[in-house]
Amino acid sequence: MDKLNDLIQELENNISFLENKTDHVSKATVGWHIEHSLKVLTQIIGAVEQSTPENYKRKFNLNRMIFLGLNFIPRGKARAPKSVLPEGEITADSLKKHFEKVKVLISKISQLKPNNHFKHPYFGDLNLEQTKKFVVLHTNHHLKIIKDITR
Repeated sequence: MDKLNDLIQELENNISFLENKTDHVSKATVGWHIEHSLKVLTQIIGAVEQSTPENYKRKFNLNRMIFLGLNFIPRGKARAPKSVLPEGEITADSLKKHFEKVKVLISKISQLKPNNHFKHPYFGDLNLEQTKKFVVLHTNHHLKIIKDITR
C-alpha cells in the first residue's frame, strides 16, 4: 500500500489550499475533494474490514473491467453516494484528524484476507486486490482535480 500512502501524503500536503476553488475545474473546493477522498477511504476500508471473506462471490462486471483496466475515472460522469459527500465546515484541524484515522485504517489492510470485499455502487463486489486498486485510482482522480484547481 505504498502507493496509497504516497497519495495520502500528497493529499495532506494540499491542506493549506483547502479554500481554493476554480469553477471551470470543479464547483467544489480543494478541502471538499480532500474530505471526500478521506470519507471514501474510511467507508471502503471499514466495509472491507467488516466483510466475511467466505461471502465473496466473483461476478463479471463490464464497468469494473473497463475502468479498473484502463486505470481511469472520467470527470463529472458518476455521482458519489450521499454517505461520502462532505457535510459542514471543513477545516485544517478536521482534515488532520481525519488523516490520522485513515492512516490507522490503511495500516490494517495488510492483515485482511484476499476475499475480504465491499460492494461498489457501479462496480459490484470488489475483492481486496480490486479494492486496493480502486482506492488508489479514486484518490489519484481527486488529486488530479486538486492539482488543476491549484495551478
